Formats: sequence, C-alpha cells, structure tokens
Amino acid sequence: MSDQPAEHRGGSLPEAVALDVEPVQSVAAPFRPVRVAPGDPRYPDLVTGNDKRWVAAPEYVQVVGDSDQVLHAVDRAARAGKRVSVRGGGHSYAPFVYHPEAEVIIDLSLMYDVYYCDRRRAFAVEGGAQLGRIYEWLFKGWGVTLPGGVCPGVGIGGHASGGGYGLLSRKFGYVVDHLEAVEMVVVGRDRRARRITASRNPDDPNHDLWWAVTGGGGGNFGIVTRYWFRSPGSRGAAPAEQLPRPPKSVLLSVVPIPWSDLDRTGFTHLVRNFGTWHEQNMAPDSPYTSLTGVVFLQHKASRSVNILTQIDAGIPNAEELLAGYLSAITQGTKAAVPPAARLSWLDATELIGTSNPTLMTSPAMRSGVKTAYMRKGFTDAQIGTFYDQMTRDDYVNPNATLQLTGVAGGRINAVDPHATASVHRDSAFLALFENYWQDPREDEQHMGWLREIYHTAFASTGGYPVPNEQSDGCYINSPDTDIKDPRFNKSGVPWHALYYKDNYRRLQRAKARFDPTDFFRHSQSVELPHRP
Repeated sequence: MSDQPAEHRGGSLPEAVALDVEPVQSVAAPFRPVRVAPGDPRYPDLVTGNDKRWVAAPEYVQVVGDSDQVLHAVDRAARAGKRVSVRGGGHSYAPFVYHPEAEVIIDLSLMYDVYYCDRRRAFAVEGGAQLGRIYEWLFKGWGVTLPGGVCPGVGIGGHASGGGYGLLSRKFGYVVDHLEAVEMVVVGRDRRARRITASRNPDDPNHDLWWAVTGGGGGNFGIVTRYWFRSPGSRGAAPAEQLPRPPKSVLLSVVPIPWSDLDRTGFTHLVRNFGTWHEQNMAPDSPYTSLTGVVFLQHKASRSVNILTQIDAGIPNAEELLAGYLSAITQGTKAAVPPAARLSWLDATELIGTSNPTLMTSPAMRSGVKTAYMRKGFTDAQIGTFYDQMTRDDYVNPNATLQLTGVAGGRINAVDPHATASVHRDSAFLALFENYWQDPREDEQHMGWLREIYHTAFASTGGYPVPNEQSDGCYINSPDTDIKDPRFNKSGVPWHALYYKDNYRRLQRAKARFDPTDFFRHSQSVELPHRP
C-alpha cells in the first residue's frame, strides 16, 4: 500500500480539502465505497455488532476501503447534517456505535492492512484491522507484536484508543505505550472534513490529538484511519527492532477447580490470594512481569472456576516462577495443579483467543460488563458477596463471570499517568464483572444479577470503585451503560473521573480544538468544556 497520507503541520486545523469530485481510487482499495441501505440483504448484518443488545436503523451504512473514502464519507455526512457513528471492530459493550440517533454508520471493517512504513520507521495498521490479523502479520512478517488483548475479533480502532491491554502488558505496557502517530479524519467548526496526523513528538502542533487518542476512548475526536506503532526509545533501522518481540514459547497453565471442591473458605482463599499476590508484584521491577494470570470465577452452573496463567518460557527459572505463583494463588484450596503446556507464543495466543466463552467470541451473545481497577485486593466482605452471587440457586447462568485479570502493574505502572490519556498506572489488577446471554427477553434478569454483584461489592463507596486506597475507577474500553445513571452510580464521583480521573480536562481541551462542533459523539463521549 502506498503511504502518502495528507499531513498538516500548521498550528491550527487546515483549510477544508476540495471534495467536489469523486475520490481517486487508490491501488490498495478493494472497491469504490459501498452504500448499504435498508432493503439490502447486507443491511441487518451491518447495523449491529457482536453484542446483539445494540441495533441501529441508519439511513445507510457506508463501507469504506481507504482513508480517502473515509474523508469523503464524513464530509458528505457533515455537510448534510447527519449524525454519524463509526464501526471499527464491533466489540462494544455499550451503544456507542449502534443507537437510535445514528443516521449514517461508517464501517471501517475492510480497512485492515498491516505493513511497515519506511518513512515513519513504524508499523502502520489501518483503523479497521482486528487483533488476530495484526498479531499474525506482525509476528510472521517481522517477529514482533503489540501487547494487546486476547479476543481476535476486537478492532484496533477502539482497542488502542482506549489504551489496550493484554497478556504481555505487564512486560511491555499498554498498546498505546507504543503508539508513534495516528492519521485521523476530523470535522472542523465549518462542518468540513479534514485529514490530519498527530504524533508522539511534543513539538508536533497536533500532539494533543495524539495524546487524546492514547486512552481517551473511541468515537470522541474523529475517525482513526491509520495507526503507526513504534516503541519509545527504539533504535536502528530494522523493522524487527521497532516493536516488542514476543516470547519464543510460553508455559500455559490451566487449573480447573470444580465447584464441588470449592466451599466458601476455599473461594475466599482463592480471591484473597490473587489480590495479595498482585499487590506484592505490581511494581515495574517485579521478577514476575513476564507472567500474567487470570482467574475466571463463573457461576456454579459452569461446574468449575478456572485459573489461566501464561509465562515466558524463555526467562530464567520460568518453571519455578510459575509453580511459585500457582502455589501462592491456590493455597488454602483443594486445587490440583496439572502440568503446564509449552506452546509457541502464536499458538497460545490463538488457543486462548478462541477457547473461552467469556471472551465475547460468539456473535449471538448479549452482554453487560462493569470493571474495577484495584490497588489492593478485595475485602472478605466483598469476597463473601461474590461467593453468594456465584452460588445462587434462584439465578442460574454459567456465563455469569467475575474475571480477575493480572493485566495491570509491571511496565504499565512505569509510565507517568499524565504521559498518556490512559491514567490507570498504579493498580495491581483489573476485575471485570461480566454477563453473557442470548434471549432478549432475559435482559433485565441478567443485567439485574450484574448490577447486584457489582453495586453490592462497592456499596460503601456508592456502588462504584472510586479512586481511593483500594480501588482506582473503571476501564473505558469495557464501558458500563449504568455509569452515568444516578440510580446506580451513587458515589458522587462523575463518570468521567472514574474513567479518566484528572486527565479529563485535557481531553476536553482536545475535544474543543479537534471536534469543536461535537460531531463525533456517543452516550459517554468526552464533552466539550463549558464556556462561561
């Protein structure tokens, strides 16, 4: 693919581009832009994402193949005064893309090129690429990777713009810690579309847009048509030196604990042990930064809880470190620890990404999620709430899950919380309260369970994990549809402080400059600052 984006280096947004003619088709574009309207057999599939709770009814869906087509599609919609939504990957837990106000959906799912850009000395990834494709191309082509998530169908557009974490993040940081630059289509005060780039370089006049994309979340400022990734401080000209190298092989451990062997005492030990271990190993210099553990606490209808652990098999004493971790986590339980499997990193990534039903790989599911960054482990009272909810007989759903994820700490905590918009830089682990189901008639039932376990656990702080000694707010990439609702969020802490803390004011300033008419917005988007 030719790498000739239109770049603007002035101190203010550039003049509108001339858009009175049809765009010139680039060599890489798979087709001219396709407009899908109601009545087209493709329409139903293009107006809903992975979460079937959210469905839109736009006037049309514009399927685009390159950044020129994005530019023209946005400009046409802006001039017509249409409300635009943007689809990257489709894995959204909230109606950010598919909602009743959407009049035009711009679908980037066929913009998925991954290549090395010699000019920027960085890897270019188009805004519609999904993680599974990105990992395969980066690794097979150059032996490198990004420390992103485990769901192969997640789109890089939303994943990276919200920070992005995965099983390699304790060693390599967030995805955005490797973001060199972005190409974006934005809309100016004159309601005309422009394409600009913004980079990590603090002297770049558009640097604040780059910063906003490093954790501000998707759908806030414009459409990211292309990311460029290069690790800070990378040296040399070889592509293989510009991003992290994944492990040659990993030890992958799966420890199931049958619910028949897990009473209240054993459950309490397991959850308490997880929190204590991660508190003790959250520092960037921990010897365990190459290890990431996840505990899936699913309702007893699932028949077991599962401990998933991955460690770089090539580090010194990997087997001993893994054994020490599992011993610490399972102490006081009846867990029997089977031998770990040695797999190539890519095989392990593909296996994990396709084998767990709670990873939102099914396109038929409806879902809800709530999150909590934790600086310290849960109290025994909170753990008691979890046990009571997971063993209820009046509510039965094997996909009702509390996921304790060791994707915080380590190198994530080595970065200043204001260096990027991803502010959660001093946590020990992340807890995800998740629920999945299929029947739309059961929405209230399953959301009711999710609300009860979460809001009861954080009842002492108004139902949410406010930033304090124990907790540190919520993760924007797992958006919570209740977080702005005073019936549920009684904490007195605004939704934006839970997601962004004191980085929010800078995000608002970026919003005012790069999206001054609030053209790109959704139910939890960054708001324009109030003017006196």
